[in-house]
Amino acid sequence: MTISPVLSSLARRLEGKVALITGGASGIGESTAKLFARHGAKVVVADIQNEKGQQVCREIVDQGGAASFIRCDVTVEDDVQAAVETAVKSNSRLDIMFNNAGIIIPSKPITEIGKSDAERQLAVNVIGVLMGIKHAGRAMAATGSGSIINTASVASISGGITVSPYTASKHAVVGLTKDAAVDLGRHGVRVNCISPYLLPTPLACNGLGITAETVDVAVKKSSVLKVSPLKAEDIAHAALYLASDESRYVNGHNLVVDGGYTITNPSMGEHIERS
Repeated sequence: MTISPVLSSLARRLEGKVALITGGASGIGESTAKLFARHGAKVVVADIQNEKGQQVCREIVDQGGAASFIRCDVTVEDDVQAAVETAVKSNSRLDIMFNNAGIIIPSKPITEIGKSDAERQLAVNVIGVLMGIKHAGRAMAATGSGSIINTASVASISGGITVSPYTASKHAVVGLTKDAAVDLGRHGVRVNCISPYLLPTPLACNGLGITAETVDVAVKKSSVLKVSPLKAEDIAHAALYLASDESRYVNGHNLVVDGGYTITNPSMGEHIERS
């Protein structure tokens, strides 16, 4: 069947756009990089995982997409600035910035969390996002358009899900998103964030010290929406919406992708069922 040029254009929702993705070598970032490329974006993968990042780019190119890799530690402002400048210099513009890089420090009670662990958590998840917004915002403001997307978490809404500094960092990401949406909105730049539920990415599994299978079982038991467990591809599709022109008037929004987990507290019902 021949696809008309109009339908082909609609199918490729990021045609001609340039996207920079931090933490793009694995998990949500990898899935998003591949999805963005399939929709016509030129993707720049930024990560500290050199081999994995380069492999993601090779896979994208082998599938007919456009991708390049740059090493970037988001806790180093010069790295973030260089990543943005490289994307702009190579492609003459930057349309999409996905501040996705993040970490989870080992889980422990708040009374046992060390200062250095907390500082590392905030350096990656908060300062890294802030620097991404800063430098991408400058580049986008110069052209009068752009979409900045930040990865938050259901921990930005509910407490007790994971380690306290991570929860604090994701609350901060939502705050940064709202403030930047106001600041950069006057220049035509949109800033939004995505709050995923737990999914079996390397970040989650390594941070929580559990297997992907354990994550899937836990999510299946606790989910409100009884469908197959959340996957990285689901978050990539949410990012695609926020990156595309379909969300042209969406600004300062926290898009929660949790199947309804944060809208209810199921504990009462569970106790009634057990009584």
